Amino acid sequence: MAELEYTSLEGIEQIHKNLRAGLHSGKLKDVKYRKYQLLQLAYMIQDNTERFREALAADLGRPPFESQFLEIGSSIMEARTAWAGVHKWAKPEKPPLSMISTPLHSVIYKEPKGVVLIISPFNYPVWTSMCPLVRLSLAQNGSFSTHGLCLLLSNQVGAIAAGNAVVLKPSENAPHVASLLTELIPKYLDPDLVAVVNGGVPETTRLLELSWDHILYTGSGRVGRIVGVAAAKQLTPVSLELGGKSPVFIDSNCDLEVAAKRIMWGKVVNAGQTCVAPDYVLVPIDFQEKFVNALKDACDEFYPESTSTPGAYSRLITPQAFKRVKGLLDDTKGKIVFGGETDEKQKFIAPTVVKDVAFNDSLMSEEIFGPILPVIPVKDVEEAIKFVNDNDHPLALYVFSKNEAYWKEVFTRTQSGAAVANDVLLHPGSGYYTAGRSTPLNSEEIPADCDLFQD
Repeated sequence: MAELEYTSLEGIEQIHKNLRAGLHSGKLKDVKYRKYQLLQLAYMIQDNTERFREALAADLGRPPFESQFLEIGSSIMEARTAWAGVHKWAKPEKPPLSMISTPLHSVIYKEPKGVVLIISPFNYPVWTSMCPLVRLSLAQNGSFSTHGLCLLLSNQVGAIAAGNAVVLKPSENAPHVASLLTELIPKYLDPDLVAVVNGGVPETTRLLELSWDHILYTGSGRVGRIVGVAAAKQLTPVSLELGGKSPVFIDSNCDLEVAAKRIMWGKVVNAGQTCVAPDYVLVPIDFQEKFVNALKDACDEFYPESTSTPGAYSRLITPQAFKRVKGLLDDTKGKIVFGGETDEKQKFIAPTVVKDVAFNDSLMSEEIFGPILPVIPVKDVEEAIKFVNDNDHPLALYVFSKNEAYWKEVFTRTQSGAAVANDVLLHPGSGYYTAGRSTPLNSEEIPADCDLFQD
């Protein structure tokens, strides 16, 4: 792993003071200046596309085309969208009043929340840093809305668009990307308004001891609870995206080829390290064999050559992550249909499907966050719904069926952050979720992550 220079504890407090002073300078009150910063952010990514690809390959072993599609291109698009829309999003609003208030005139002004802390994860280290930054610049106190996948480079986009000053704390587990962001952000963005802090537990702990106007954290539930407690001590608004086990319901009356391809892609892209990746599949007993065979056909089509070849397929982020996921696979009582190959030195786990998995199997004990797909045979949809409802609400829930009544029944009888028919990895809640719950879109055309950071 590359050596990442951590920010000193003393330096963290000074950065916080500098950004507070930068916010009070009033630069970002001017929407034109926000647009300039958004444009600079887009150029930062565009000018350094190859360097970002290389950094992502070094940290995650990810193929260049995946990085371009999942993070680089989407981050530029987020910045461009914010650049085009910020003037409209920042305009004052005149809300309707009740009859009793008829003589009055009411105006809602969009004000930045202030100095915002973004703690981004390792799995999409560019997207989950840049997009919140873009939109936080848009964020004002008040409503909350957005669009897009559960990825957060838009965090930085949003923060800037809403007129906030931002401290970005990238994941130390993606050191090449963190180092690149540390180098480029001061060159392209106003250092009085955006800063990067690098570090591990001590540095993050120091950050959480400071006073913020909003905190956005993406990562594990364990750390999310720590962040939530720290924010509560300061009465700081906090947004947590904590993932979970997202189920897939399969109806025998589905387009099998389409379902298999979409589910397989959603599971194996980025080696399964996606917060809304399909975590497990609930399939009718008499349809299981046909379904897993279709999954194998899809995987063979996606990867005609070996996925173990460096550069062909993403790797697990750390040795610890590899050991955890491999341990779940080693302990399963299910039957491996295909895959199962591992290489500890490369942190490699092949795309793997396991059938005949029981509800209490090791693969069902926690979010997998890896390229292993358990398939659970069920008697009927009633049994599938009961199992999902007996566990924590998932961040996303997917249903594949040609029968609209089938997926509507599943949607109305379960609770999840988002529910999607006949596709995966789509999440309209904007990427801001708390323990499997998403904040709904409001009626305005403002991205939620922008609105999130506005009063």
